[in-house]
Amino acid sequence: MKSTLIDPDADLVRECYALVYSPNRSRKRFPESCVAIKASEDAARAGADPGKRLVPAVVFGPSRSSEGFRLFYLVRWLD
Repeated sequence: MKSTLIDPDADLVRECYALVYSPNRSRKRFPESCVAIKASEDAARAGADPGKRLVPAVVFGPSRSSEGFRLFYLVRWLD
């Protein structure tokens, strides 16, 4: 997968903790509708629910795709 270029002076996208709806862990990017931003790592871990396929993660975004969707990119899973 191509790496994402980051402009350190821009404040449009950021790295954050989140709960990600992920039926398949092979994906590296997720639409905004599958991502719930959390205030902290503890909050993301506390909201994990394997039965609902909600996985705590660190994500980068949102970024606008070429199709106009807002996407988040996986940095790493927290579990």
